Amino acid sequence: MTEQPREQWSSRTGFLLAAIGSAVGLGNIWRFPAIAYENGGGAFLLPYLVALLTAGIPLLIMEYTIGRKYRMSPPVALRRMARPAETIGWWQVVISFVIATYYAVIIAWAVRYMGFSVGQQWGDDPEAFLFGDFLRAPETPGFMDGFVSGVLWPLLAVWVVVLVILAFGIRNGIELANKIFIPLLGVLFAALVIRALTLDGAADGLDALFTPNWSELGNGSVWVAAYGQIFFSLSIGFGIMVTYASYLGRRSDLTGSAMVAGFANSSFEILAGIGVFATLGHLAAAAGVGVHEVATAGIGLAFVAFPAVISEMPLGGLFGVLFFGSLVIAGLTSLISIVQVVVSAVQDRTGMGRLPAVFGVGGLIALVSILLFPTESGIFLLDASDHFINQYGIALAALVALVVIVWVLRQLPSLQQNANATSAIRLGVWWRICLGVVTPIVLGWMMVDSLRAEFDENYEGYSTGFLLSAGWSVAVGALLIGVILAFLPWPAGGENPDLDMEAPAERKDH
Repeated sequence: MTEQPREQWSSRTGFLLAAIGSAVGLGNIWRFPAIAYENGGGAFLLPYLVALLTAGIPLLIMEYTIGRKYRMSPPVALRRMARPAETIGWWQVVISFVIATYYAVIIAWAVRYMGFSVGQQWGDDPEAFLFGDFLRAPETPGFMDGFVSGVLWPLLAVWVVVLVILAFGIRNGIELANKIFIPLLGVLFAALVIRALTLDGAADGLDALFTPNWSELGNGSVWVAAYGQIFFSLSIGFGIMVTYASYLGRRSDLTGSAMVAGFANSSFEILAGIGVFATLGHLAAAAGVGVHEVATAGIGLAFVAFPAVISEMPLGGLFGVLFFGSLVIAGLTSLISIVQVVVSAVQDRTGMGRLPAVFGVGGLIALVSILLFPTESGIFLLDASDHFINQYGIALAALVALVVIVWVLRQLPSLQQNANATSAIRLGVWWRICLGVVTPIVLGWMMVDSLRAEFDENYEGYSTGFLLSAGWSVAVGALLIGVILAFLPWPAGGENPDLDMEAPAERKDH
């Protein structure tokens, strides 16, 4: 069969916007501010910067290099290193599949809350509105509940948008969408932050966030939190950056691109911290309480605390549209990248065309998402799945991949040589030490620390049966399905993963 040249980004800027769009997601807005506040305030920025330089950027460079060198999605790229390593790649693909199914639901909530902001339909009790009127969540989680139409229809819309963008391919779909979405996100969020800074009490919120508690630097959990935040916010460990980098030209600057993407992501997180805590300072002042009493994270921050602020501030409806609009755009750019991992893996292994892969594989992800999560117990399924797939999927898969690539296959010297051949900033011993020693130790400690907490008490007080069925089974199932996919007899006609199928035209400097 005649091999088709692999799609490529039209420019380095296009790739960077896509990479930044993937990294900047919901966690930047609702996770980083709370993590920083709880772990030393302004002092947290020191371990955060150390984690970025010793784990985040080195891992980004490694994933960029693997993607560009082997020009394939994670399963085939890792198989080209060593056939058994393909299992790790499929494990990452299944993790992306799982994350995509529930990530889309949160975007759907944000779509609805853009509309709710105009009339402030949550009334005087945003928490009761979220869990009762909107999500119709029961007291305890169950299975096979009724559908929640108010979540179902925006979820359908989210999936239509994502699949249509992916159907247009790398340049005309993903790259073009990010060229529109990322500048728009910057404008929306800048406007939101400026408005937040003008609120009464904003200074108190910023003092609470940035006043350094230097004594916390001696606490090991603070450093683990810093590495965890960097790790989970940069879209590393589950195949996204390997996939995106596989569409780069052969002469692309990898280390420089990793630096730009890493610092852009961190800058957005700090900006998000300013906007969030300025807003929380206003909420605390209005309620006559300390900032610590209103500081929260995740769903509680976005869909309970922020609506409470919107209800009592001047021009609250506009502020709400800006905030939830930012969540929608940040979520979409990340969701597109997550689904692309699965689509690309199937394309590379089967030779399937773009449209059949997007609407077949992407359609399957959308179907699972629509069947499971816009239900009355969907919030509980989402919470458990997210916790376990993050802790025992992404982090564990990254740890295994690092150990295999660095210590078993000893690929770092080859990858370093490949990156240095075209990069302005050359890699040295520091890069190998970070990936061979520092990052595996930190990831290993995160595993131990997380498991210890897991066995001390059930996550969020859920029943053991529910956690086994909706949490542990998801994490373990991702690994088992990855193993099965690695050993499946794939249909003839796909890329031969044992050969370098690089077309002559792709050797040119694009």
